[in-house]
Parts: sequence; C-alpha cells; structure tokens
Amino acid sequence: MFQVRIHGRGGQGVVTAAEMLSLAAFVEGEYAQAFPSFGSERTGAPVVSFCRIDDREIRVREPIAEPDAVIIQDPTLLHQVDVFSGLRPDGYVLINTERTFDELGLTEFLSTFSRERILTVPASEFAREHVGRPLPNAALLGGFAAISGLITLASVEAAIRQTFKGAVADGNVAASARAYEYVVDEMKELADA
Repeated sequence: MFQVRIHGRGGQGVVTAAEMLSLAAFVEGEYAQAFPSFGSERTGAPVVSFCRIDDREIRVREPIAEPDAVIIQDPTLLHQVDVFSGLRPDGYVLINTERTFDELGLTEFLSTFSRERILTVPASEFAREHVGRPLPNAALLGGFAAISGLITLASVEAAIRQTFKGAVADGNVAASARAYEYVVDEMKELADA
C-alpha cells in the first residue's frame, strides 16, 4: 500500500487534491481511498488530507502516520506543523515553492533522505499562469506523478477532468502538465549532477 499525506491551508484545495489523486489511481485500475482531517473549517487554517493506493481493497481507515509521500501545498506550514512526521526514509517530498531548501531552512534535515525523491515545484505560479488563481493542488499532482511514477500524467488529467469542467479543467490540466515537465527536468539535472 502506498500512502500519501497532503498538507496545506483551508481554501487551497487540499481535500480536492487527495480526491483527485484517488481518482487518478482508480483510472489506472487501482484501489484508492481519500479523506480529510481538519479542525475548524475556515480559510487559511491548516488542513491535512490523506490518500491510500493499493492493488487490493483497502480496509484501514485511520489517518496516515507513516506516509510514503508528503505533498506540501503551503510552505508556511514547514515550521508550524510537523509535516514530515513519520515520513519513511525512502519517502517522497514535494513542496510548493520557488525557494531553495537552504532558503526554507531544510537542507540539513532533508540531507537524510534520497535527494532525487525530494523536490520543490512552483505549483502556485503554474496555477496562476494557467488557471488565473494560485491554487496549487492540480499542478502538484502532475509533479507527484513525475517524481513518484506511481500514477501517470494521463490519469491525473483524467481525474482533473472528472473534478472540474470547461476552462477550469483545461487550466488545471495545463498546470499539471507544466509541473510534470518541471519535475522531470529537475530530476534529470539531479541525475546529471
């Protein structure tokens, strides 16, 4: 079973991100489960959502304590919430930011993980460019498809089109494709270094 925890703030589409990730897994013939966890439901409050993906029925229902991947939609949470709690040593980290790990104050901490599994992607900028609003969820799923190889970009695009319609779907598909390309390029640079 592959387990993903998504951190962000209310209004950023954190819950929708987990739902779209589970839809992408369904498109690929996998079993999936998505659910949120939050306190007072208000814009800007920390929110976490979860997604499990497996090739057989998923019966466990509790929050994910030891994720295989962490997607962080809002980098301001990095020093406010323990977003890396329980992350497996071979886990994936995808952070929505244009800043470097040094600028984020994470270089030393992240040095214990495989560098090619930990990336930043300016997902909010891609969303602003293609959707007109800085909602990073769909773009981050494109980046997650690239870094993990767990799902394909085509499945992410299908999930986006099941969730959104018209121009909003088109913009989110474009943002996810841009993030996918960005992560692929970053991974090539790391491999060549």
